[in-house]
Amino acid sequence: MPFLSHGRVLELKEQLEGTRAEVISYGSRDYVQSIQRWSETCEKEAGAIVRVTSTSEVSTVINFSRKHHINFVVESGGHSTTGSSASHGGIVISMTTMRKVLTDPASKTVCVQGGATWEDVNNSTTAFGLAVVGATASQTGYGLTIDQLISVKMVLANGTIVEASETSNQDLFWAVRGAGQAFGVATEFVFRAQSIPSTLFGGIMFFTVDKLPKIVEFANQFDKKQEPRSGFFFGFRAHPLVQHTAIVAILFYNGTRSQAEHFFAPLLSLDAVLNETDMMSYAHLCSLGNMETVPAGRKTQSGTTVAFPLEAENVREIWTTFDNIIKSYPEMRDSTLAFELLPYANLRQVALDQTACANRGPYYNVGLLLCWRNHELDVKMPALKREILAHFKREEGDSDESHAEVYANYAGHETRPNQLFGDNLPRLLKMKEKYDPHNVFRKWHNLHNPLSRPP
Repeated sequence: MPFLSHGRVLELKEQLEGTRAEVISYGSRDYVQSIQRWSETCEKEAGAIVRVTSTSEVSTVINFSRKHHINFVVESGGHSTTGSSASHGGIVISMTTMRKVLTDPASKTVCVQGGATWEDVNNSTTAFGLAVVGATASQTGYGLTIDQLISVKMVLANGTIVEASETSNQDLFWAVRGAGQAFGVATEFVFRAQSIPSTLFGGIMFFTVDKLPKIVEFANQFDKKQEPRSGFFFGFRAHPLVQHTAIVAILFYNGTRSQAEHFFAPLLSLDAVLNETDMMSYAHLCSLGNMETVPAGRKTQSGTTVAFPLEAENVREIWTTFDNIIKSYPEMRDSTLAFELLPYANLRQVALDQTACANRGPYYNVGLLLCWRNHELDVKMPALKREILAHFKREEGDSDESHAEVYANYAGHETRPNQLFGDNLPRLLKMKEKYDPHNVFRKWHNLHNPLSRPP
């Protein structure tokens, strides 16, 4: 794809004249900052970055890009480690200034612009004792985030602005709840919110690896109980006070201290290297999983799913592989592997074909984040990632083709579409023909050919 010319940049600025959109190009004061991403592996020299402020501006940029056959991508938080929010020579539609969040406590609904982060959402809702189910361990028992979606405003591949809901463009509403990235740019969401108390129990703990059998035993009991008020993440990460890779755990319980301490007693009774559990605000609890706390550098994110019960011996083998990698490459000490245990009873109440999301089975997500600094290690990361995740395929899970094999937010370009959408893929492909026949939206998960990286 050729680099956007200076003449085209001037044309783009002319198209947006009279709007509040800001066009940033090579040589502009904010150019370097505008192409920075959470992972340095995803930083590319864009032809132009357009900081949009409205849905109509997004439409204008998409129409301009299509007219002149210019590649474009969309940036919201910039946390993708596949490069889906960066473009070499093309246009980046930056949503970073579209971060307004309006909470209506009377109807318990929240209107969220497409560039908002979960921190923005939480800061708005917690003032009213409310929360939206989000990408965190701290809000369980209500299903998935998409199950709380009331409506979404989108810009389609042809620049048309539409709203999708249960009463308008129902087929598109079905698709965006799981595969929205393949159909357009979402500029506004309306969510249902849930009431939360002023404080909840939660926090982070670190253990030495000899505690792993007891932690796995608790995890298996957690799976059996399916307590909707609870959440439990555990996994592996280096800690300065531990010689080998430590076991890290994040606890959550929506209840009183006594209820929570009784529920988590098997863990709280263990000798921990660090125990920072307490009653705390919802916003603080959410911040424990904040991606911004991961140091700058190069990153790749991936994952899989795992069925229970776990065997302690198998989990120890996974830990050994992870620990050996960290010892071999000390600069990877910020890497993390996490078993994400959120009760799945409520999310399974929604039929697999009711939304495009096929990740509704009796299993849990496993997230893997590899971090490093030296670009010479880039070529080693795919093999290291496969080495770790191979344990799950070999030891733990049985494949069910009707369900997703991996959480879409953790999937890379190597993931096949049937692994993401299972039996929902044929319907999605038919809808692609209607809403995006030229496959404009293919940068993240290419429904037609995800094994080849798009330009």
